[in-house]
Amino acid sequence: MKTALVIMAAGLGTRYGGGVKQLTPVGGSGEIIMDYSIHDAIEAGFNEIVFVIRRDIEADFREAIGDRIAAECEKLGVETHCAFQEIDELPEGFKAPEGRTKPWGTVQAVLVAREFISGPFCVINADDYYGKTAFREAYEFLNSGEESETHELCVSGYILGNTLSESGGVTRGICYVDENGFLTDIHETRHIIPTADGAEADGVSLDPNLLVSMNLWGIPESFMDVLYEGFTDFLMRGEPDDLKREFLLPVYINELLREDRIRVKVLPTGDHWFGMTYREDTPGVIEAFRQFSDSGYYKTPLFSDLEPSDK
Repeated sequence: MKTALVIMAAGLGTRYGGGVKQLTPVGGSGEIIMDYSIHDAIEAGFNEIVFVIRRDIEADFREAIGDRIAAECEKLGVETHCAFQEIDELPEGFKAPEGRTKPWGTVQAVLVAREFISGPFCVINADDYYGKTAFREAYEFLNSGEESETHELCVSGYILGNTLSESGGVTRGICYVDENGFLTDIHETRHIIPTADGAEADGVSLDPNLLVSMNLWGIPESFMDVLYEGFTDFLMRGEPDDLKREFLLPVYINELLREDRIRVKVLPTGDHWFGMTYREDTPGVIEAFRQFSDSGYYKTPLFSDLEPSDK
């Protein structure tokens, strides 16, 4: 059975400052953040990588990332695929409205990867560093073999203080968890900044030890049917003249939680999350990866410590 890592990379064309942030080298040998996520997933046991991209960036993607990663993965017995998130990639009977210029959000991004999915999978953002623990725990959860009548997902829960930027405010999904560690609600909170006492959002103090989602989701294959159903309902009930509306995975998961249709296990991690929300974040991220390399946490070249998968 395959356990896939689905990487949402359709936004690779989004520029910040003078370049594409997902392609900014952060490692000593020119590695980008995505390389580390792929490394950590393979190390944890994932044996398939699916990149969700736009067709118009396919050639540039393969030249900058895809062919290089595919070669590394082939040596390790890991399959790689590209799935294309396009405006007109819709359920049967639907057509994109005239004037629509952007894809339909993260639920659609997951659905376009469906043809390559034959087991449980994780979904991540292309430009976030999640740490080794999150992938290891997600893999173990997805392959636990436990059966349930309810769709059971998992989400990595990061300590809020480990996800903040010194360069400006950020948006985080604060996780509310029951006594058994299952998610009861995600509250999207904007403009969170670090303070001397921890953190605050719009002047309201926040506990820096709160758990937040950084959108690393572990999903059973059967949940694809639920996503397809939800996306169809979203298209049916929408306003046809709203050309920018999106169907977002965390929002839909919250809807399903309230309807008691799913359960989501929160897997706490003490690892630091890194990203480049702001251009000013880049030096700090590069320094963090330098320390990882100096301590031996990651080898150089990056994939040299991995053996071909037997999982």
